[in-house]
Amino acid sequence: MRRGPNSGKKGATVSAMNKALDRIHDRTGENPLQILVNAVVNSAPCEGITRIRFGATSQPKAVDVSPSRRVDMAVRNLTQGATSATVKSKRNLTQCIVNEVLKAAEGDVSSFAVSKREETERIAASAR
Repeated sequence: MRRGPNSGKKGATVSAMNKALDRIHDRTGENPLQILVNAVVNSAPCEGITRIRFGATSQPKAVDVSPSRRVDMAVRNLTQGATSATVKSKRNLTQCIVNEVLKAAEGDVSSFAVSKREETERIAASAR
């Protein structure tokens, strides 16, 4: 039986997420799912850009982002921020998830996901 390159990672990721939610509850004393929702809301971009072609040239144009895409982009940026923080670091995935989610829930710009949202909205504003 052939296995894919990511086989065996799902269980470790699920347990790291469960531990992270427990640590978030221990640190804040609040509902960890509400903090996760706040992190997604704070890291979801409202505007994006698309390319409009006029003959041979293309121009960026600011567009509103659909709600489902906003959530998808926020979750993707949160996971990218947490996983990239583990590279060349002594921290494990659980600690990085906790740090990323708490920073994003506060709206801290040092969070990868919030900084990506700010960058996307800044580029969209300049394309308006």
